[in-house]
Amino acid sequence: MLFYTAQRLVLSVVIVMVAVSILKLMLHVVPGDPAVLVLGPRATPELIERTREAMGLDRPLLMQLVTFFGNILRGDLGQDVFTGRAVSRIVFEQLPYTLILIAVAIMWSAVLGIVLGAYSALRRNTWFDTLSGVVSVGTISIPAFVMALYSVLIFAVWLRWLPAIGAGEGFLDSITHLILPAFAIGVSWVGYVARMVRASMLEIMGQPHVRMARAFGLPERRITQSHILKIAVLPAVTLIGTGVAHLFSAAVFVEVIFARPGIGALIVQAVNERNYPIVLGAVLVTTGIIVLATLISDLVIALLDPRQREEL
Repeated sequence: MLFYTAQRLVLSVVIVMVAVSILKLMLHVVPGDPAVLVLGPRATPELIERTREAMGLDRPLLMQLVTFFGNILRGDLGQDVFTGRAVSRIVFEQLPYTLILIAVAIMWSAVLGIVLGAYSALRRNTWFDTLSGVVSVGTISIPAFVMALYSVLIFAVWLRWLPAIGAGEGFLDSITHLILPAFAIGVSWVGYVARMVRASMLEIMGQPHVRMARAFGLPERRITQSHILKIAVLPAVTLIGTGVAHLFSAAVFVEVIFARPGIGALIVQAVNERNYPIVLGAVLVTTGIIVLATLISDLVIALLDPRQREEL
């Protein structure tokens, strides 16, 4: 188990480095000079050149990458080209808003999806199973930004039940501002989790250990909870762990639509401004979180599934 964990940690670091390197290359070929954007079109060539040198853009791309990763080891993600503030401070000021949004979306969608999937498997081929399948496929097909737009239109504009803009002030106000964005991001994952749990439960119900438990006369509720559902949720854990990347991408659109602070809105603003240090720093942090979430989901499955522990 320790060797597996160390191996995955090394692989995670490599994935983050490759992702940031690819992004650095993409930003390098994007039209537009960050120095000109910072100084304005009336800046002299000499001043532009000095600014490029200060930003490290005059050096070869490989040297820029080496310098960037060296600064990361010292905890330095660079400086905002417009304000001069530390990128790490700016990113970690916005990150909690996105993490809370994604965490709430995962929690409510996972709980509801597991319940729907389990009940659909137990009531297979009934009207509830059919309705659950239609709703699941329908929610999966709707992108997060479309759900966000209709959520604003229905619940904020027409019904005026919930606020649509900002993150709120105070605990209760923050919760009310969080409901619609978390709903828009998580609603499609209810369908994913429900379908995954249903298919997994139907497969496990026919396994020999389940038939043996029934032969020994164990209560059906205990069989379902201890011998079926406990194993059936493992694919859903993997799905949620690997789906964090999708949730972060969905958060970009949702934060812009709801005018919420967050790392997604920060990246959009930085890309529009060609603020490369902010883009690199934000993507580095989000990539690290995505890789960490995948690693945690794999470790959780290894801990919950005895077969995985034996292989490790």
